[in-house]
Amino acid sequence: MTAASEYKSRVRQTWCPGCGDYGVLNALQTSCAALNIERQNLVVVSGIGCSSDLPHFMNSYGIHTLHGRAVPVAQGIKMANMDLTVVITGGDGDGYGIGVGHFIHAMRRNLDLTYIVMDNQIYGLTTGQASPTSTKCVKTKSTPDGNPENALNPLALALVGGATFVGRGFSGDPVQLAEVMKRGIAHKGFSLVDVFSPCVTWNKVNTFAWFREKVFKLENEGHDPSNLDAAIKQAMRADDKLPLGVFYEADRPTFDQEELSLQGEPLVKGRMGLTDEEWNALIEEFL
Repeated sequence: MTAASEYKSRVRQTWCPGCGDYGVLNALQTSCAALNIERQNLVVVSGIGCSSDLPHFMNSYGIHTLHGRAVPVAQGIKMANMDLTVVITGGDGDGYGIGVGHFIHAMRRNLDLTYIVMDNQIYGLTTGQASPTSTKCVKTKSTPDGNPENALNPLALALVGGATFVGRGFSGDPVQLAEVMKRGIAHKGFSLVDVFSPCVTWNKVNTFAWFREKVFKLENEGHDPSNLDAAIKQAMRADDKLPLGVFYEADRPTFDQEELSLQGEPLVKGRMGLTDEEWNALIEEFL
C-alpha cells in the first residue's frame, strides 16, 4: 500500500495557521494512498483562491488555472486521457460563484471527475467578502449591514443537476472526510465532495466549534445513499443540523461511455495528423 507521505510535495504550505484546508489536503493524500493511485496517473486541477493552492502541495501532476475555470480544464484533461484520475479542488467562491455554470454542465454530463470544494462561506483570499454560501443576514466586509442574499445549497444543486456521487465532510473530522473522499474518487462518474473547511481569519461565525455543535453523520441515522429523494430531503434540512457523509451514489453511464469519439484508447495515445492518402482524399472531396 502506498504511504500518504508519498503524495506530499516539497512546496511549503502557505495557508493561515489553523486553516481547515490543511485537513482537506491531508484527507486527500490519505485517500489517494488508500486507493493506491500512482502519482503519475493523478492530476489535481484548481482555480483561484486560498484553497486553490492545493495542487502545489501534492506530489502529483497539477495545474493552477483561472478563477472559476478549473472544471472545464479538468474536463479537457479527462477527455484527452481517460486513464487519468482527475481531482478538482477549489473554494465555494470559485466553484459556486463564477464557476457554477461549468459545475452544472459537468454534472449533467456525468464526467468521471471528483470535485472537492472547500466551503468556508466566505471569500478568504480577497479578505472577507460574502460568498455564494454565506448565510443570509451575516455581516461581512462586503455586507456590513447583513447579507441580503439567500445562500446557495450546493448539495441540492448537485443532486438535481446530475451528479452521481454527492458527499460532504468536515475538516474537523479527518477520518470521515478521508473516507468520503476515497469513495468519491473511486466512484465512476461525477463526484462532488463538499467540505466544511473553516476560515480562521475572516469567518468568525462558521468556526470549528460552531460546526462541531451542528454536524452529524448520516450513516448513524440509517440513511440510504441509493435513495435520491432521501438525499434531497437531507440536503434541504430546515433545522440547524448539518449532515455529513455520503448523501447519494448511483451507477449511471459516464460521458466517455456514451460519447462515441471517446471509445477505445485515450485520445492522447491516438495517431495525430493525416497520412498522404487521407490528406489527398480530403482535398479531392472539396475540389
